[in-house]
Amino acid sequence: MPLNVVSNYAANVAHRNLQMNDAAASNSLGKLSTGRRVVNARDDAASMAIGQRLNSEVQGLKQAVVNSGQANSMLQIADGAMSTASDILTRMKVLAVQSSSGNLSSTERDFLDTEYQALFNEIDRIADDTDFAGTKLLDGAVTITAATGFAASDGVASISAQGIDSTVAGSGTAGQYTVAYATGATGGTFTITTNEGTYSGTINSDAVSGTDGALSRATTVTLDGGTGSAPGSFTISLNTAFDATATASGSSTFTGTSELSLTFKLGTGTESEDSLTFELSAINTDSLGLSSTAITTESTANAALEAVNSAIDNLNEFRSDVGAAQNRLDFAASNLNVSVENAEAARSTLVDLDIAAEMTQFSSKQVLMQAGVAMLAQANQMPQNLLRLLN
Repeated sequence: MPLNVVSNYAANVAHRNLQMNDAAASNSLGKLSTGRRVVNARDDAASMAIGQRLNSEVQGLKQAVVNSGQANSMLQIADGAMSTASDILTRMKVLAVQSSSGNLSSTERDFLDTEYQALFNEIDRIADDTDFAGTKLLDGAVTITAATGFAASDGVASISAQGIDSTVAGSGTAGQYTVAYATGATGGTFTITTNEGTYSGTINSDAVSGTDGALSRATTVTLDGGTGSAPGSFTISLNTAFDATATASGSSTFTGTSELSLTFKLGTGTESEDSLTFELSAINTDSLGLSSTAITTESTANAALEAVNSAIDNLNEFRSDVGAAQNRLDFAASNLNVSVENAEAARSTLVDLDIAAEMTQFSSKQVLMQAGVAMLAQANQMPQNLLRLLN
């Protein structure tokens, strides 16, 4: 190669290698500062895609672990209420046994029945008051699908029932409930008839706008037992599409179940195995078969004793279902934690940085950069040496 001062080939080569080493050192710095082997897609496109997918899976599984914990807490609240109800039933059994003895007078049995009825009402209160984040767990709520004339398009958002028997008495088949509406000066009255009695409730006149019958806001109507001393209540949720002055067009029938179905998401997909569904049975006195029991006489006390014994058996069955669900959730949570660990390990293998190896690479690039700078300086001095030949 001829020697000249116009083109400094050696300097160009040194400069090119210095740029390459500088880029490599900068890349190593980026990896070291993030702790990741794959910082950009160009580092390893396949690993980045798989790593991102695994990362999203890990985050979803972590949320599923949280879901299982909250589900367990919800069931624990239900079990706590059932435990208290069990204690109450035990006391009611004691009172029934005491009242069924012939050594008591009617006056003394009345004293016992006062406590019995108070405990009876306390079971219903506990059932109605037990909730988790606004969801009532044990009140025996029946979700109802309204028929023509009482659907969402007619302004009836939903109808639900609390503390009623969802089966026809003595038959075990689904109960039939009839709902009717009649106009009135205060906004109209709903009437629901079941095998247990009749329930009625009136729209609050404050929700009615003027005389056109339109509702100014969404509202709910509570229907309590009237004739027949029907237990429980119904709730009808109305929206502004409801016409409060409409003429009743008849009635509609519907069926329902008093079991609360709870579905917990314990996976990251939409398949059936990604969710667990449990049923919570109502523990109100109607669901436990204690309706209309009393201990004012020896015969009624014996009947109440039989009903309480049956209620205790039913409640124990409900609690065993809750316990089985909790144990299943514990195993599901344990499996989720293992899945999180394994998925995280797989993601780490793909995209996380081996700090020791990368630091070795970075040190090597630093040495090469220093050598490149020194050699570039030497290459830049070579034309100066050639100029001496002109002297």
